[in-house]
Order: sequence, then C-alpha cells, then structure tokens
Amino acid sequence: MHIHKEGFATIGISFVVLAVIVVIFQLFTTPVLSWIITIAAILFFLCILSFFRIPHRKMIADDQYIIAPADGKVVVIEETTEEEYFKSSRMQVSIFMSPANVHVNRNPVSGEVKLSAYYPGKYLVAWHPKSSTLNEHQTVVIRNNQGEILVRQIAGAMARRIVNYLKPGMIVKQNEEMGFIKFGSRVDLMLPLDAEIKVKLNQMVKGGQTVIAEIKVR
Repeated sequence: MHIHKEGFATIGISFVVLAVIVVIFQLFTTPVLSWIITIAAILFFLCILSFFRIPHRKMIADDQYIIAPADGKVVVIEETTEEEYFKSSRMQVSIFMSPANVHVNRNPVSGEVKLSAYYPGKYLVAWHPKSSTLNEHQTVVIRNNQGEILVRQIAGAMARRIVNYLKPGMIVKQNEEMGFIKFGSRVDLMLPLDAEIKVKLNQMVKGGQTVIAEIKVR
C-alpha cells in the first residue's frame, strides 16, 4: 500500500495543524485532557491517511470487459437517456464511494479519450437522483473497437474536489489512473444497451478487479 500524491498537501497541512493543537493542549491543560486530545488527533490523522491509501492489488485486464472504475457500492442499474454526450438511451451503472473507500478512479476500458470535460454545478448528496447531471462533475468518453464508454466523476456533499488526468486524444489503458475524488462520492458509467451487466444492485465492487459488464463484439 502507498499514499496517493493527491493527498500529500492535505496530509502535510493536517499533520502541522494537529501537532500544534496537541502541543497547545499539552502545555495549557490537564494531563488527562491532553492525552484525550492527543489520542483523538492521532485517530483523526490515521483517518486522513486512509482516505488517500492506494492498496496493491492484482487487476483484471480484458478488452471484452468493463472493469469497475472505483471502489464502492452499486447504487443504480437502469436504462436512462444520456443527454450530455450520446443524446440517446444507455445503460447506467453508478458506484457510490463512501469516505471509507479507496478514492482513486481508474479507466474501465482501454482506448482513445474522445472527451474530457469539466462541468461546475451543485453539491447534492451523491445518492440524489439528479446528482449525476446537476452536481459538479467531470465527463470522460473513451472509444475503442467495442464502441464508446462514458465515465462521469461526480462531486458530492463531502467530496468537493474532482481530479482528472485525461485529455482528448490520449490513448489510455484499462485500469490506469484516470483521476481522484477526494473523500468519496459517485462514479457513473454509461454503457451500450446490449452490454451484459455482471453486477447486482447494492453489490460492493473494487476498482480494477470487479467486472461491471461484458461488451458484445462489434
């Protein structure tokens, strides 16, 4: 396991602030209270470290499969009209990332990046039905021989910073890092209607390991 680069600044600032608080309580309060604050500060710092952890794991790579772009729970599996890019019906699979999940996002397929666009918006809770379109989000479309897959990183009530590394024209590989959402939120996948969905509602998935769907050969 290692710590993601997106966490370096947050971790550094948190360490300094917590250290100052602990020193102040050590100097100006009772020993019992100072120890309580010290233990609380250590636990809080460990939580921050866990937010940015990247565990080592063996990943699945297969062009016929859509691999989970994030850790979390499947909260939506439904046919919907995708208005932002396709302007047509797609199969939507949404993964809710809690603060306890690994927050890195990965490419669900290999291919060429056709779109990578940021959209400002609201910060509704991630499970709100309209969060996919109304919230701040980053939309990525990757095209390969099996067609086009849309991935949408969505900010939420807690997660207010989306990081995305992809640019149009880039050739990307399945499971490579596409970005990061600080403190969790939600990732939507928009798949072809004939994709064979391999997950179930409320199933826990792992980025880079869980097969979300199988794409029919075109």
